[in-house]
Amino acid sequence: MKNNYNPVKIYVNGKFINTGTLKIGSFIGDHSKLGIGTLLNTGTVIGACSNIFSGGMPPKFVPSFSWGFTDAFTEFKFEKVIETAKKVMARREVEHTPEYTKLIKKVYELTARERKEW
Repeated sequence: MKNNYNPVKIYVNGKFINTGTLKIGSFIGDHSKLGIGTLLNTGTVIGACSNIFSGGMPPKFVPSFSWGFTDAFTEFKFEKVIETAKKVMARREVEHTPEYTKLIKKVYELTARERKEW
């Protein structure tokens, strides 16, 4: 819940929209990671395959495949994303198939514009 009791806005398709509700948590995409001490605002949207570290509060929208700290992001390289995803999935005894890599690649391609604009 926002501390000013105003409706929460979230980032969708290139703009912030009013949800009309007072309570919304954060949206964090698959294979995204947050470092210790990272704080999230109400309604924060973090895309898939991102890695946010150094504590503090990132912006309310972080594009997919972002790498960095609260005020400076670069692109999380696709090869590194796959390398990390394979390790995480193996630790959980889940197979990382070629089809799964293709799926992540498709998400990478579909979200490229967001990374350039942000």
